[in-house]
Amino acid sequence: MGPGAATAMVEACVGAYSQTVAMLPGDQWRTQENGGRVRVTNSALSRILRSPNDYQSISDFMLNLTRSLYLDGNAYALALRNSRYEVEALHLMDPNQCRPRIAFNGEIFYHLGGNTVIAQRLAPDATLIVPMRDVLHVRLHSVVRKYPFPLRGETPLSAALTDVAMSAAIASQQTQFYMNQARPSAILSTDLVLNREQVAELRQRWQEQARGLDGCGPGGTPILTAGLKVQPWSLPAKDAQIAEMKKMSDEQIALAFRIPLAILGVGETRFRTTEALYQQWIASGLGFCINQIEEAFGVLFALKGRPDEYLEFNTKALLRSMFKDRIDGLARAVQGGIFSPNEARNQESLPDVKYGDEPRVQQQVVPLSSAASIKPAATGPHPPPAPGPDAPAPAALPPPAKDHAANVAKHVRNLLAAADEHDRRVA
Repeated sequence: MGPGAATAMVEACVGAYSQTVAMLPGDQWRTQENGGRVRVTNSALSRILRSPNDYQSISDFMLNLTRSLYLDGNAYALALRNSRYEVEALHLMDPNQCRPRIAFNGEIFYHLGGNTVIAQRLAPDATLIVPMRDVLHVRLHSVVRKYPFPLRGETPLSAALTDVAMSAAIASQQTQFYMNQARPSAILSTDLVLNREQVAELRQRWQEQARGLDGCGPGGTPILTAGLKVQPWSLPAKDAQIAEMKKMSDEQIALAFRIPLAILGVGETRFRTTEALYQQWIASGLGFCINQIEEAFGVLFALKGRPDEYLEFNTKALLRSMFKDRIDGLARAVQGGIFSPNEARNQESLPDVKYGDEPRVQQQVVPLSSAASIKPAATGPHPPPAPGPDAPAPAALPPPAKDHAANVAKHVRNLLAAADEHDRRVA
């Protein structure tokens, strides 16, 4: 579908968008008065996000819608309503058979076609002309040359047509080259002047010996005569330049689609984690794609828009296989008081636990308004404050208790000294 769909790099870029969007679960949200939000599960949009019609899953629907968006610049879907005027089904159409039309009074209608199921159910031989309110139209940027402006989008392939053509030409040239038995790995040369018959005979003899047709078996040793020499055929610089040119054209195509080469598995990445790589893509090309689809659904289902009522595709599904990164983020959110334990458990499809509904923080975490009431810690001894003029006189301290043990020890030492003096005199 669309120009360049058969090019490998274009298919990789379109597939990266369409398959990624098809992975993302979508939900309708409504903002509450307390600043939180609640998931809406009983609306027409919530039912469409689970089952868009009776023959497609939501993943299949979003996959083909996004492919049409990037290959043609437009994606169309017919909305069928029930007796309550609610949208009960969405049916994808072929963008090559769909066009917006403007009536004489300025109202917008759509000419839709390309869905065989709807053609058989509604109007096998008639043309479908429906008002704008019954059409889901997702489009990229509009250009003046596409009538009617600005109701038709432009595919990124228009900016990369030169690179797409170059890549296709290189691939076609290489295909023709290899279909022509490619370039030989070696050539035979001689200084002798040979006529056509001699050249043909030598070529036949070489092929017979190389292929094992002369009885010596496959891989036998050829015997050269008439002064023939084998010269290996090296890779010329021109072939290396062709490979470099093809690489550059592929990089330009990825640049037009705003996809990091690491997403496509080409080249090296400068990001340390897969989450950082996806965040960079979400901040550029993928985030824009998701927003365009969300807003188009919002217009069809008459949502109030952000922040009151809106559709959101959950990009956390991209981290489904990265358990460590996901758990580290939830643990930090709980420790920081952003998530309650139960909210973090619900992110992993785990049931609530008792006393887990309230966010919690550590005891030393206090608001800045309480910082002034915190007394500074003492850093050393301070003299007592001076008494005021009317302060009562301090009470007299009791006399210190007498140390009798010291007096006894003193008398004992005196007696021992007198006894020693007496002994010396007697002697």
